[in-house]
Amino acid sequence: MVQTSAIRVMVVDDQASMRAMIRRALQDLGFRDVRDKPGAEEALASIKEDRVHLIISDYNMPGMNGLQFLEAVRGDPQLARTVFIMLTGSAERNIVEKAAALGVNNYVVKPFAPAALKEKIERVFGELV
Repeated sequence: MVQTSAIRVMVVDDQASMRAMIRRALQDLGFRDVRDKPGAEEALASIKEDRVHLIISDYNMPGMNGLQFLEAVRGDPQLARTVFIMLTGSAERNIVEKAAALGVNNYVVKPFAPAALKEKIERVFGELV
C-alpha cells in the first residue's frame, strides 16, 4: 500500500476549474503535495527543478499538448520514470495509441468521477492509503 501523503503530484490543465477539481479530488484521497500549472511548458520547467512522482496532464492544451509533454518527460533521463496519467476529453483511438507508444502509464476520459481517478492511480502505484 502506498501513502498518498508521500506522493508529489503535478496537475497540468489549461482550464483553471479543471485543475481545481482535480486538486480537490486528490486532496480528498489524501494527497498533500499537489501542484498545478496551466501549461506543459511551465510544468516541465517546474518538475525539472523540483521533481514529482505523478503527473496528471490534459491532452488538449495550447502550445505544447499532452502528447508533446509526455514525449518531453519520457525523453529526459531525470524525469523518464515519472508516472504520467493523461486526461482527454475523448477516447479517440489514435490519441490513446500515440500516448501508449510514448509510454503513458494510464489515461482518464473527461468528465470523470474522483473514484475513476483513484482507480487509475492505484493501477500504477498500488492500493492508496
